[in-house]
Amino acid sequence: MDIFASRQKKLRGHIRQSKADALLVTNHYNVTYLTGFTGEDAYLLLTLDGATLVTDRRFTIQLAEECPGLALIVREPGQMMIPTTCELIQKLKIDRLAIEAASMSVATQQAIAEKLEGVQFVLTTDLVEGLRLIKDKTEIEATRIACEQAAKAFAAARALIRPASTEKEIAAELEYQARRFGAKRLAFPPIVAVGTRSALPHAPPTDKRIDSDDFTLIDWGADSGLYLSDLTRMVVTGRLSPKFKKVYQVVLEAQLAAISFIKPGVNCEQVDKRARDVIEKAGYGSNFGHGLGHGTGLQIHESPRFAKGQDKVLLEAGMIVTVEPGIYLDDWGGIRIEDDILVTKSGCEVLTSVPKQLEDCILS
Repeated sequence: MDIFASRQKKLRGHIRQSKADALLVTNHYNVTYLTGFTGEDAYLLLTLDGATLVTDRRFTIQLAEECPGLALIVREPGQMMIPTTCELIQKLKIDRLAIEAASMSVATQQAIAEKLEGVQFVLTTDLVEGLRLIKDKTEIEATRIACEQAAKAFAAARALIRPASTEKEIAAELEYQARRFGAKRLAFPPIVAVGTRSALPHAPPTDKRIDSDDFTLIDWGADSGLYLSDLTRMVVTGRLSPKFKKVYQVVLEAQLAAISFIKPGVNCEQVDKRARDVIEKAGYGSNFGHGLGHGTGLQIHESPRFAKGQDKVLLEAGMIVTVEPGIYLDDWGGIRIEDDILVTKSGCEVLTSVPKQLEDCILS
């Protein structure tokens, strides 16, 4: 049984539990996870004994390459997605149709309902996302590659930084270098924030020069083709001030404390608390205003989350999560350190390899 057939088989068990006859998968990432098809325009109808992908002629060759053997309905020009999908549902005599309530729009649900009189809708959440929580060997390997590509891109881009380099130029160089080392693209628009702008956790790059302040926060990742990495490092281009040293060491200590606590059975709030306790003890509790981390995979932000209120979510082997504590001080700047972590059977493994000791920040 191939990997996609195995995923579909697991999902059918959840469809039965929801007392539905089929699940209409409309979330693009979930379609990819279940079939391998990476085109942006497709629905998957997964019944208790089969699967059919509804798409169009733009993807005929791509479908043959990515998911040979998958049953297809290929729409002709002028044939719309919803009517075509509804005809399939009627043909298969489906009475109870499960839908992805968290991602399907109200307008789409209403349009389908108008064409399927008598069909009962079963609202579901996280049926596929629940499977995506635990990465298999192929997903872990793809993430390893994304981490390696990100590391190589950062090393190359870092070596080219000059005093006159701007945030935008460094962001563009990261994109180029990631592709140069085999990535499809960056995993997300990178954050490059000089000095006081680094106090903005999601600061977009500007024309600000790197020599306009002493340090810069860089948050980036690579897309290895499907799976993503997510890292943050600090670069010191000016004077290494006592304040930077102090704040950096607190953030690093918090990150290492959290990572050392990661293992199966630990709840996600506990991991967040491990890092938060270190930062609060140092007097910066009010300056750490976001959760400690999140899952990665086909999307850069997936479940689980390290945050308050996540005490019911337990870590399991195969999860991949970020650990990214930060301290953000108005009118000075912010420091964040981030790595990607694989939960293993006995503990965890840091997948990212970019050096992060204080001396590693200094740009010679």
